[in-house]
Amino acid sequence: MRTRYRIQRRALLGGGAAFALAAVPGARVAVPQSLDRVSFHTNWRAQAEHGGYYQAVAAGLYRRAGLEVDLRQGGPNLDPVRLLVAGRVDMIMSNGFQALTYVRESVPALTIAAMMQKDPQVLMTHEGNGINSFEDMRGRPILVGSGGRVTYWPFLKARFGFTDDQVRPYTFNIQPWLVDRMAIQQGFLSSEPLSAIQAGARPKVFLIADAGYENYQTTVDIMRSQMEARPDVVQRFINASIEGWTQYMRGQDIAAANRLIIRDNPEMNEERIAYAIRVMNEQGIVISGDANTMGVGAMTDARWERFYNTMRDAGIYPAGLDFKRGYDLRFVNKRVGL
Repeated sequence: MRTRYRIQRRALLGGGAAFALAAVPGARVAVPQSLDRVSFHTNWRAQAEHGGYYQAVAAGLYRRAGLEVDLRQGGPNLDPVRLLVAGRVDMIMSNGFQALTYVRESVPALTIAAMMQKDPQVLMTHEGNGINSFEDMRGRPILVGSGGRVTYWPFLKARFGFTDDQVRPYTFNIQPWLVDRMAIQQGFLSSEPLSAIQAGARPKVFLIADAGYENYQTTVDIMRSQMEARPDVVQRFINASIEGWTQYMRGQDIAAANRLIIRDNPEMNEERIAYAIRVMNEQGIVISGDANTMGVGAMTDARWERFYNTMRDAGIYPAGLDFKRGYDLRFVNKRVGL
């Protein structure tokens, strides 16, 4: 489950000598003779939802920033947070809940960028069954996984009056949903809806983020000691990653990045990747809100406060939590890529 990307191997991965060039076609750049090494662990197997990082590798953005990035993909038996705390990886991909959990559990780690402005979690039902809003879901059975029960489910209970007796176990198999036109289940914007379409169904998708669920996703988390010891390296990694995400979401010469994704995760294919990019752009998952004016990766104190207050009121976090210790804004909001 661990994949190392050494920049010197780019030619073997399909890009050839072109990857020695800058992001601007035809422009050559000076590259430092000595590259700073950075390891970054994603939260799952390679997919379009990690595309910005793969683009930064494929397009040589990390190398141009003087970095040799060791990009490691996640999986079902890996715990990136544990690897981060143990010092086995420099940075990891996570989410806003984890940042607040660091504070609650007195873990000296924090979030320094959020590549997704919207959480891609959805609830999904069938077109034409009369369920047209979250309010219409009250009292109906909903298939929810264990992770959702401690994250977005308390939010839905507080916001829409859902109750725990509605919950049914979700086993990441959409067959029960396919055979029941009144079924409602959790999903990931770019995954379950496509599987439903491929099976001949017409899914109706409700993005939980659009209901006021302001969880940051695809965050970059780091130990505080690492951040303070190497701020220049961290800044260069964040800037190059933001450039990668900006290019990837614009579809700017991303074929090589997609080949890397498929190489690492053969379950991916061009159809799934193209669908994911399309729906992420349509729903503003990466580029929307603050990212429109401050660049991809943007975070603000105001939004962090709203998210904390919402989840505190839902009973997830205690009152009086010093939530600002869970993040740092110094590396983002610089309009990189705009």
